[in-house]
Amino acid sequence: MDHLPLTLLPFTRPDIDEETIAAVGDVLRSGWLTTGPKCSELEAALSLRAGGRPVRLVSSATAALEFALRIAGVGPGDEVITTSLSWVATSNAILTVGARPVFVDIDPVTRLIDMAQIDAAITAHTRAIIPVDLAGFPVDRDRLYTVAGKHGLRVIEDAAQAQGAHWHGRELGSFGDLVAFSFHPNKNMTTGEGGCLVMNSEVEASQFEKLRLQGVSRNADGTYDCDLLGGKANLTDIAAAIGLGQLKRLDGFIERRRELARLYFAHLDGLPLNLPPADFVHSNWHMFQVLLPAGLAARRADVIRLMREAGIALGIHYPAIHLMTLYRELGLAAQALPHTESVASRILTLPLFPAMQDADVKRVALALDRVLRDLGAAGESA
Repeated sequence: MDHLPLTLLPFTRPDIDEETIAAVGDVLRSGWLTTGPKCSELEAALSLRAGGRPVRLVSSATAALEFALRIAGVGPGDEVITTSLSWVATSNAILTVGARPVFVDIDPVTRLIDMAQIDAAITAHTRAIIPVDLAGFPVDRDRLYTVAGKHGLRVIEDAAQAQGAHWHGRELGSFGDLVAFSFHPNKNMTTGEGGCLVMNSEVEASQFEKLRLQGVSRNADGTYDCDLLGGKANLTDIAAAIGLGQLKRLDGFIERRRELARLYFAHLDGLPLNLPPADFVHSNWHMFQVLLPAGLAARRADVIRLMREAGIALGIHYPAIHLMTLYRELGLAAQALPHTESVASRILTLPLFPAMQDADVKRVALALDRVLRDLGAAGESA
């Protein structure tokens, strides 16, 4: 490699407008930087989208998942069913509360947790299910809640990537049990860093408020008490000001992502790649992910390198969690998850963000075609 191109197309990039930048400046000038009126305003706006359900902000979706588990009463000795094809935070949160993740294989088409395999994974220690809406594609909520209801399990939806996605006309978060969203910079809307949890009652919301700020509750006379062990995970008004600007534009962002996804399907047609489900009803198209042919799995690093040399950044979302060192040491790699391992070894995330131009999609497709041909994949089956 002689040199990198001057302009690299990233696989994602947040879109912050001048109005939002000005709003952040107003917060900085106000003197109230930490959790305050802007956080309350954003929580109310998010609650409105969630059909009036209580929503509370937090510094990350990881914290939202941890506190959701605590609200659900999950702790030492308990088991939580989830998927290994996710960001490691999903299962790390389970370990943090002292429980044990139980991984279920994925459906090779949807790349989401296989609902048909959950029943067999349930034991007397199972307390909850954490499904993951990978790339913004919703898990089948009907089957999910049928299984959970049959066994009396809590559901903590890891909808970190699915803000603005729908299930049969209902926006995620407006129904269900506990629902966690992420506002990391690579998500469809961002607060810089942050997340939120959608809950079922003000009782749960009150518990969440204490969990995110050291377990403290404040009294009318100015004193305060601590009656449970919490953490330090509140969001700032600076971040909330960004989120308010982003939320106003969320639907437009998602529509643009859909347009770009449609272009990908058109331009990638005929390449030896396994494409994602063409779901333009439910998904928010957080990511556009393809699978390399099995014969190129061992050369994925070469694909990424050659694409970068062509000025295009790709991502891997995600390596299989159960094969990571921590989880191997816990004995969780012994379980056979063939579809998870196959997909995790071949998956690539292509650039997709609202500010991309139509021509960028064609550029990615042409570069991929060249790279795959150079690596000898022209005749391979996806």
